[in-house]
Amino acid sequence: MSQDRNLQLLGIAKKAGLLAIGCEASETAARKGKTKLIISASDASERAFRNARINADVCGAICLSVPFTKFELGTIIGRGSPSTVAFLDTGLAVAFLKGLAETGDELYEKLWKYLEDSALAREPRENRSAPGNPTQRRKGI
Repeated sequence: MSQDRNLQLLGIAKKAGLLAIGCEASETAARKGKTKLIISASDASERAFRNARINADVCGAICLSVPFTKFELGTIIGRGSPSTVAFLDTGLAVAFLKGLAETGDELYEKLWKYLEDSALAREPRENRSAPGNPTQRRKGI
């Protein structure tokens, strides 16, 4: 997945309402326990990154700096130039980290696998069954 694809994923998450954009929105989502991944722009201030780490600790989310500037994040999201963005959906956070892992950075790969494994562990047992299992079919059929 290219970096452009990761930026597109941010746009999709925003349209779906699954992003908290900015420091205050990220903090609010973290306090409510909805945050899965908090990313900080590469040119974010030390204070903004420190606050993002604190917010991630509050809800047990992952916090990391990404190779995108505030301008790049703001352009794709359509909101100024946010230094911090929080993913509110595990699937989108996993996909975003997977895309970063494909750049070859070992840290992103470890975080992607960790988040993916923890998401599978939280998934109800019936949804983890083998493909074609009747429990995966829509109810009422």
